[in-house]
Amino acid sequence: MSSKALKARVWRDVDFLTSLRPFRNYRNLNSLNEACVYLRSEFKEAGVVPQDQTWNVSGNKYTNVIASYNPEKSKRLIVGAHYDVAGDQPGADDNASAVAGLLETARLLCENKPNLDYRIDLVAYCLEEPPYFATDQMGSYIHAKSLYEEDADVTGMICYEMIGYFSEEPGSQGFPDPAWARIYPDRGNFIIVVGTHEFSAFNQKVHKLMQQDAKIDVQAIELAREGLAGMSDQRSYWRFNYPALMINDTSFLRNPNYHMKSDTIDTLDFDKLTEVVNCCYRAVVGFNATNF
Repeated sequence: MSSKALKARVWRDVDFLTSLRPFRNYRNLNSLNEACVYLRSEFKEAGVVPQDQTWNVSGNKYTNVIASYNPEKSKRLIVGAHYDVAGDQPGADDNASAVAGLLETARLLCENKPNLDYRIDLVAYCLEEPPYFATDQMGSYIHAKSLYEEDADVTGMICYEMIGYFSEEPGSQGFPDPAWARIYPDRGNFIIVVGTHEFSAFNQKVHKLMQQDAKIDVQAIELAREGLAGMSDQRSYWRFNYPALMINDTSFLRNPNYHMKSDTIDTLDFDKLTEVVNCCYRAVVGFNATNF
């Protein structure tokens, strides 16, 4: 029987990241380095070998931590999440929840040892948040560019981004367009696959795999690149024409704590967060990459 995501492990990851002081933003290099030490340790304990990818911005060194499952395979799938926060706040949903999802995915891969014909690169990024968002200094851009330069055979990229905030209250789900309210639930109790139109086949594959035996409602939407669809690290991979999407709890459309000091661990629903990881894991191991 395959291992499932464990709530206690996911909680521990979020607890560690949200407890770091000063907060893990681009100014606080010591806290970012502490996060990297934790990431390396957890990847090693899971059974994958971490490597650092570093670059310099304004005289400071920043780091992506990368670990690979099936590193001998040529075709690869990227799974990523950013570990930095916006300003002085703990960033439980944004984005400790996603980093916990990334680490738990690594653990499940090593525990279950799926026989895959492709490589999975698990990447923890720095500098997703302002002032570097949408620039060439984003950790995800640094990584995507390195793949392009080495002519890597990339199937696609799955971005974990804010996967822990849920509500069963009627009307708890907000919408930027009234038309969406006729399509999607009005309770913020679902997770959503957010993609862009030109990579529909990739988006639909991930959505279908996540829905199989899901114990949480898995929705999907396709949008233009600019705007809501491009609000995390997946945008960097589009620049090199790699299929990429985001797994998201709808962020500020639902979560009132977005980019605020109130984005704390006690606001997250760890039962649902853990089930999101189970759904994503099914997608991560569900690609027959040679035929995609």
